[in-house]
Amino acid sequence: MTKIQFELDGKQVEAIDGETIWQVAKRQGREIPHLCYSPEPDYRPDGNCRACMVEVEGERVLAASCKRTPSVGMKVKSASPRAIAAQKMVMELLVADQPARETSHDPDSKFWHWAEKVEVTESRFPAAERWQGDASHPAMRVNLDSCIQCGLCVRACREVQVNDVIGMAYRSHESKIVFDFDDPMGESTCVACGECVQACPTGALMPSVMLDENQTRVTYADRKVDSLCPFCGVGCQVTYQVKDEKVIYAEGRDGPANHNRLCVKGRFGFDYIHHPHRLTKPLVRLPNAKKDSNDQVDPANPFTHFREASWDEALDIAAKGLVKIRDEKGVKALAGFGSAKGSNEEAYLFQKLVRTGFGSNNVDHCTRLCHASSVAALMEGLNSGAVSAPFAAAMDAEVIIVIGANPTVNHPVAATFIKNAAQRGAKLIVMDPRGQSLSRYATKHLAFKAGSDVAMLNAMINTIITEGLTDEQYIAGYTEGFDDLKARIGEFTPEKMEPICGIAAETIREVARLYARSRASIIFWGMGISQHVHGTDNARCLIALALITGQVGRPGTGLHPLRGQNNVQGASDAGLIPMFLPDYQPVGRTDLREPFEKLWHQDLDPVRGLTVVEIMNAIHAGEITGMYIEGENPAMSDPDLQHAREALAKLDHLVVQDLFVTETAFHADVILPASAFAEKSGTFTNTDRRVQLAREVIKPPGDARQDLWIIQEIARRMGLDWRYDGPADVFTEMTQVMPSLQNITWERLVREGAVTYPVDDPHKPGNEIIFTTGFPTASGRGKIVPAHVIAPDEVPDSEYPMVLSTGRVLEHWHTGSMTRRSMVLDQIEPEAVAFMSPKDMRRLKVWPGDFIRLETRRGAVEIKVRSDRDVPENMVFMPFCYAEAAANLLTNPALDPFGKIPEFKFCAVRAQRAEIRSAAE
Repeated sequence: MTKIQFELDGKQVEAIDGETIWQVAKRQGREIPHLCYSPEPDYRPDGNCRACMVEVEGERVLAASCKRTPSVGMKVKSASPRAIAAQKMVMELLVADQPARETSHDPDSKFWHWAEKVEVTESRFPAAERWQGDASHPAMRVNLDSCIQCGLCVRACREVQVNDVIGMAYRSHESKIVFDFDDPMGESTCVACGECVQACPTGALMPSVMLDENQTRVTYADRKVDSLCPFCGVGCQVTYQVKDEKVIYAEGRDGPANHNRLCVKGRFGFDYIHHPHRLTKPLVRLPNAKKDSNDQVDPANPFTHFREASWDEALDIAAKGLVKIRDEKGVKALAGFGSAKGSNEEAYLFQKLVRTGFGSNNVDHCTRLCHASSVAALMEGLNSGAVSAPFAAAMDAEVIIVIGANPTVNHPVAATFIKNAAQRGAKLIVMDPRGQSLSRYATKHLAFKAGSDVAMLNAMINTIITEGLTDEQYIAGYTEGFDDLKARIGEFTPEKMEPICGIAAETIREVARLYARSRASIIFWGMGISQHVHGTDNARCLIALALITGQVGRPGTGLHPLRGQNNVQGASDAGLIPMFLPDYQPVGRTDLREPFEKLWHQDLDPVRGLTVVEIMNAIHAGEITGMYIEGENPAMSDPDLQHAREALAKLDHLVVQDLFVTETAFHADVILPASAFAEKSGTFTNTDRRVQLAREVIKPPGDARQDLWIIQEIARRMGLDWRYDGPADVFTEMTQVMPSLQNITWERLVREGAVTYPVDDPHKPGNEIIFTTGFPTASGRGKIVPAHVIAPDEVPDSEYPMVLSTGRVLEHWHTGSMTRRSMVLDQIEPEAVAFMSPKDMRRLKVWPGDFIRLETRRGAVEIKVRSDRDVPENMVFMPFCYAEAAANLLTNPALDPFGKIPEFKFCAVRAQRAEIRSAAE
């Protein structure tokens, strides 16, 4: 890069091309006051506060060092009498309008620290009239009497997070920061990402938990611990502030995945760990507490069904029950569900326990319910289930396709990078039957008919092939199966597919051309693609699109299935799936199984195990009678919940390891109190293949124990001589049998915090973009697999005329066991609701807030309805996080034949106005 030599305070220094005077001064150890400028990632300098003024020799006026770039030979004085006088005057004018420091909202703010440093903490000038505070938001307080109108919150909201809520309004001395149309913050469209709070230098925007009734800060952390966010697969790095062994606040760190950014869950959703429902002692079922699939247990008072026990007693009962079933009924009579929210080390030990202690491959976790079909297609075509490029690759793309995903809800921080890319000129194509907030930034939104993904995608492939838009050189060098695709795709013309998918033929052609012709195109997809009986075919189409156009293996290109939970990638890598050993090594291959048998000193079952839904069916068939479930809640997450709950209640022996008495734990024989995310150390692998180290922030409450310890104690009582001192020991063993972890050591993770696999050398960064020179298949080529149009398993008819689709809402996570115990998240979104188009609501004669009854062939739920213009006609969208109105009581357990994933995203439903409830009810 070009180096520019200039003089700073009498010393010759060098600036990199584009670097500002302030940045060079910072690098040289000189501090220049700054308030409207933030050195954090992605904040552009604005220069409006004028606190950073410096003197440039030969120039009439002072320059704002945060914006001014040096030129060759320039002479700059950052501390000349003239510059210091200007800095002091700016600070005095700003101090005039501030509340007194001792009663200010944040006496420890950046503003007051700079006031101290420039020795101006009082002002001669009269104070301007200020605004009243705003306490309308459950998580944040707005006190504009401290606002200096630096604009950082505006840039945070508009340019970094791209939520477009905060702006400046009015004129002259009446100008002020506003939310939307000067609405109270709590009534605005604010999504509570908290970026503005983290950016504010004065305390005008603060976390409410830090303030007393007078809006003065009274809470200060005793210590800070760097770790990770426990929710989605983005893998944001977080600094947790702790006071009196309680987490009080979370701040974003400059991690490789988030660059300081967080969402509402990451910033305000941590307090579930302190909820009074937390399990603090082991529980054992009372002898007279018979199991019933419809039974309810109060998590605040589980003693109607359970009694407290010592750890030795509980572990003995848990392990003896499993051993008894194994020895009397055979190894196939046991199964285990692990957790995608646990660490890599926990996932590895759990699957090792099932394979060596139980004796079979009957182990699975929630990936079966989210991306199993994506992984099936990726393994089939590329022999890798991982993403080919990180989500930040969107910043290098010319065309971005988002299909079957709603990133602003499910992966909010990843969505910010997609929005940033669109702002910079990338063409964003959103494909989803529902509208979404990301559609505002899209060049095209293709609202295709639900369940018709393959028809639309095949029409795109048809266009690319028939119009000669393929990359012939890439196809010849890196793919196989193209001729078969070319022969079969002829029938899928856009004109023929238009009536099936509902997208105009010309629109399909336009989007196909955009994708194929761009310098770099990338595809992101989510569970809207995978959770169908044709989910694997959906993913096959996306893989084919990338391979025939060569849009993979380069910056800004690739295939990225957005991972749902924080460690669903790592748990899958670690072998928490029934057909693969760690690193996706098939259990049936003797050559791949032998290294594990040698390391684990035991022969392993060569037959694939059962998946989540298959296990439930096997329980009903009497084939499985015992289970160990760690951190999963199938009584809320499985399809056809009544069927799943009946299965759990039928088990002879069920061991549940969790934070709370979940709906699954209602049916347990033993409940083991586990550690929350913030209470453990270990590695977690995000959606980008980035292995990151989480650190223990606080100790588990009461007598709750580390998950790693619990799994190991169960193993010992089942006859396994395990002696791991901690996660580092487990990780070291993992590196011996998992090629993906080559050149990643525990010591390196402690030192660097995050490493993306694969890694070519212990001293080099990992490869964020893979498949640059081919694929890890036997031929080195990617396999193109044609897909056929398959209808959803259950289509609407006269009896059930509408479509039901399920998913998440921004504030809640998965089955709600964590987020619904977070005060802020539950305050923002406290009630179970279904979303419906205004036209359908008028047809059913219901108003927002009315109850509707939703019925499918599996069950019925009564729930409040919310009007949502993003939902197409004849569809109901329902979040699955609400136990009191569990969406999965309604969903269809029909499976994709390849990925064995249920069809959560489509089933036939009947909706009608519910009878008005009486006061007694």
